[in-house]
Amino acid sequence: MSIGDEESGAGVGFATARGRNWPTLRQFTVFLENRVGQLLEVVRRFDGSSVRIVALSINDSGECAFVRFLLSHPEQGREILERAGLALIESDLIGVELPDNHQPLLRVCTALLQAEVNIIQAYPILVRPRGRPAVALMVDNTEMGLETLGAKGFTMITEGDLHDA
Repeated sequence: MSIGDEESGAGVGFATARGRNWPTLRQFTVFLENRVGQLLEVVRRFDGSSVRIVALSINDSGECAFVRFLLSHPEQGREILERAGLALIESDLIGVELPDNHQPLLRVCTALLQAEVNIIQAYPILVRPRGRPAVALMVDNTEMGLETLGAKGFTMITEGDLHDA
């Protein structure tokens, strides 16, 4: 595809390539020994870069821990983690703003249940891209989850929203 194809609307344009407006967020999972200071070593790797940790989850299993996080600049963040020699797993999550009502998670969970989409992981996004609370969700059917939440009027968080937060 040439650049002119994008301008004419033919084919898939560069705007659809993974990046700022991609509909899912990249979660990075790293495996750490369960020793004092291990998390600090990982967090410190982003010091001096434009990469911010915008969501964090830690699952401890005695001998080791799985640290999952979302980054403001995932491409740069992946490079930093790889240069550190850390084994990592990359997964797609849905970022969704919570609606302004008394039980916002009830609305999200109900919408996904109606579509028979299961939530596997969930944790809060620490920044508020548009001033609203948001959560990151790993679901068993990302495409259906995005479609369902979008049809129900929920606002999705994109990687571009995290860049600017």
